[in-house]
Amino acid sequence: MGIQSVEAYGGATKSSMLNCIDLSDPDIDKSVNLLKQACLDSGFFYVVNHGISQDFMDEAFAQSRKFFGLPLKEKIKLLRNEKQRGYTPVLDELLDPENQVHGDYKEGYYIGVEVSEDDPESQKPFYGPNQWPASDILPGWRETMEKYHRQALEVGRAVGRIIALALDLGADFFDKPDMLGEPIATLRLLHYEGQTSNPSRGLYGAGAHTDYGLITLLATDDVPGLQICKDRDAKPQIWEDVAPLKGAFIVNLGDMLERWSNCIFKSTLHRVLGNGQERYSIAYFLEPNHDCLVECLPTCKSESNPPKYFPRDALLSQEEGHSQRDLSSKAAQSLNS
Repeated sequence: MGIQSVEAYGGATKSSMLNCIDLSDPDIDKSVNLLKQACLDSGFFYVVNHGISQDFMDEAFAQSRKFFGLPLKEKIKLLRNEKQRGYTPVLDELLDPENQVHGDYKEGYYIGVEVSEDDPESQKPFYGPNQWPASDILPGWRETMEKYHRQALEVGRAVGRIIALALDLGADFFDKPDMLGEPIATLRLLHYEGQTSNPSRGLYGAGAHTDYGLITLLATDDVPGLQICKDRDAKPQIWEDVAPLKGAFIVNLGDMLERWSNCIFKSTLHRVLGNGQERYSIAYFLEPNHDCLVECLPTCKSESNPPKYFPRDALLSQEEGHSQRDLSSKAAQSLNS
């Protein structure tokens, strides 16, 4: 793959140039350098030749469209539960309450690690059985999503090895059993119905936010909409379009990795603006095991740069993140009522 960066397009103040990491490239030093440059700059990059076939990616998107095409009364039967599994309606989330007048103009569906109710592991937060549409309504849907979940985890682990090397750690740092051995990993299907966003009026497909986990793998259709802001403290903020790239994952770093790296790597503010076209995407949020301790990495601290954060359990970060999302959902319901 000769592409090292891809220029975005669209209606933001400027367009973004993202590095492109080819997982099939035997030159690991090149991949590490490209990734490190991206993580120091924007916290976003493309990943290609990741091992998931285009045919299967197309099948996952086709199945996602089938679900969101169901009547609302069918989707409501699968509303998101306390384990963060299931359907979230349009306007359910409010990611940027300071700037939004309504919830996000998107609907979604959460799928986590499948753990049966009789398994003791199901008592852990964010573990348990998923909610699935009836097989007679959507045949093969569950099988497709479970396969996607498994394959996306392997891509996430491969990206984690390059991130580890970019942080001057052993390549297997995140592969350890207490890291990504039994991760908290969530697949989320997303559908933007075709509304046109207007930031000046507080209308967004998805309000500005950062992700709270380790990394996010985002697959999209060919409709643009994703934007990033490299400097959240800038006045005014400068937003850059990120172009869709067929077959690629758009990868971004989460707050947990920013914390782990002592703010050397960036968790970047991003949002989605609708342009009047329907848009589908599939996000895969990857976090480490429940009992993983997130503390400043040994290669990211020194006498002149001491740790900025106290150590904390990965689970606490997850719970705080979901608590914020639950509050955003309640705030959205209040605004929309």
